Amino acid sequence: MSPVSDLAVLLKTLEPVLNPGVFVFASVEDGNAIDPAVIVASIREPEGLSVVTSEADARISGLNTLFKCAWITLTVNSALEAVGLTAAFATALGNSDISCNVVAGAYHDHIFVPLELADAAMHVLHLLQTDGVTGQPPANIV
Repeated sequence: MSPVSDLAVLLKTLEPVLNPGVFVFASVEDGNAIDPAVIVASIREPEGLSVVTSEADARISGLNTLFKCAWITLTVNSALEAVGLTAAFATALGNSDISCNVVAGAYHDHIFVPLELADAAMHVLHLLQTDGVTGQPPANIV
C-alpha cells in the first residue's frame, strides 16, 4: 500500500496495535555494549546512545533504564511528510493525561506510553480513529 498523507484518511485508518511486552527507554553509556538485534529504536545524543528495548534485554545488557512503557504501533502506512497526525494523537492522548514518546519509522508511527496507561491510550486512539474522521485537528491546536 502506498504511504498515506491525507490527515482524514490517516485518522480513519490508524488501526493502533499494542505490541506485547514491557519496553524501556535506556541509556547506553560509552564503553557498554548492547546487541543491535534487540534494539527497537535508537538515537545518538551528546550524552550517549538512547535506545528503546525490552525490559528483559535492558536488564541482561546492564542498561540504566529511564522509562518503563508500552509500545503502540499505528499500522496505517503514514507518509513521512504527512502533516498533523502526530499533533492529533499527541493532543488526544495529552487531553487524557497520557504522555507519549513518538518514533516515526519509514512506514509506521510508534507511540510509547506509560505502561500502566496502555489500555487507556488504546481507548483514546480508537476514539480518535472513530471520531477524528473529519481530519480536522482538535480545536485547541493552533
